[in-house]
Amino acid sequence: MDSAPDIRELAPLGGSMNRIIQPVAFSLFFFLGGVTSLNDVLMPKLKSLFHLNYTQMTLVQFCFFTGYFLVSIPAAFLISRVGLMRAATAGLALMALGCFLFFPAANTAFFPAFLAALFVVAAGVTVVQVTANPLVMSLGRATTTPARLTFAHACNSVGTVVAPFIGAIVILNPASLASGAEVVSGTYANIGAFLVLVAVVVYSLRNHFSDLPTAMRSPLDTFSLLKNKRVLFGVIALFLYVGAEVSVGSMLVNYLGLPRTMRFEPETAGKYLSFYWGGQLVGRLIGVIALRFVLAPQMVTAYAAAAFCLVVSSMSLSGDSAGWTMLAVGLFNSVMFPLIFALTSEGLGARIAEGAGLCCVAIVGGAIVPVFTGSLADATNLTTAFVVPAICYVGILSFGLYALKFGGDTVHT
Repeated sequence: MDSAPDIRELAPLGGSMNRIIQPVAFSLFFFLGGVTSLNDVLMPKLKSLFHLNYTQMTLVQFCFFTGYFLVSIPAAFLISRVGLMRAATAGLALMALGCFLFFPAANTAFFPAFLAALFVVAAGVTVVQVTANPLVMSLGRATTTPARLTFAHACNSVGTVVAPFIGAIVILNPASLASGAEVVSGTYANIGAFLVLVAVVVYSLRNHFSDLPTAMRSPLDTFSLLKNKRVLFGVIALFLYVGAEVSVGSMLVNYLGLPRTMRFEPETAGKYLSFYWGGQLVGRLIGVIALRFVLAPQMVTAYAAAAFCLVVSSMSLSGDSAGWTMLAVGLFNSVMFPLIFALTSEGLGARIAEGAGLCCVAIVGGAIVPVFTGSLADATNLTTAFVVPAICYVGILSFGLYALKFGGDTVHT
């Protein structure tokens, strides 16, 4: 069969319109990062409010990231029917709806109601995520895709730095921790209102983008891509990466409050999350430049090895050294998602939306791995539980080595 066409041929935009679409596409990553990382602040609030243990607390991430598992492939199918911009609009509207559902959740003061609202937010996030990655990939030459996607995820990191810092001030200050769930519903309602405005802007650009042609006949067609070893290994690596990233981020507020680390109060620890997510921002900006000189598989391998060493080191250290070493993991998480995504999707051509859907299905790692981490923390202690993300980084390192040796595998339509 014929080789898939170059991604550059799939969405020919004029120069002026490209300059308009690009900042909109990059801004979507900002909102995705902000909404997702706010879970790390929400979790200790709900833990305090409903007297949860660590395993129960991680149900927040379980419900959120399960949305990726259930919605990613339907999102790819939606893109094939209505196009990228309309699908992004639908995703933003769904995110806003989920934010507004925090009102009835707060009124009932029922933990599962919060989980249901989060799932709706996650469904919208998934649609936008599946849309935003191929959108950015289509806005330039295939040879610059890893750097362009890394920059887009740097915009994501800006959101992950800003949201936890503001969220810690609003949600985790002593007065808020002592109050009920109203502070949570009010915060998410404001986010929902802003997302409605963003959806209007994206919808207004729906006729200014030449959508990708698609080879997708039904949602089940997507899974045939897993016959390619590079795609299969890449999906597994993304599962492990998101699981590790979310596990570390979810446990950091509690970890930094341990007597053996920094002894921080929840609000202070929540603010320090900005260093974790800020490290991702710095790492991604460095990555945009470094990718001019270093191959993407080499960078994935080196960063996974560094993240593994930092987690293991933090587990063996104490005091500020243990805290800062774990916070530094964010720096080396930085380029993993965009580079694994780019390496997995390379050569998919007209099946790029399906590839994005599969990659986003793998984000369910953020639902499953933190639950294992939380369960191990309950069975042993929080420090020992970090062995779970450490193992994940070994798997990511293996993918980097595989891509370095066999990254030339091609995918045909």
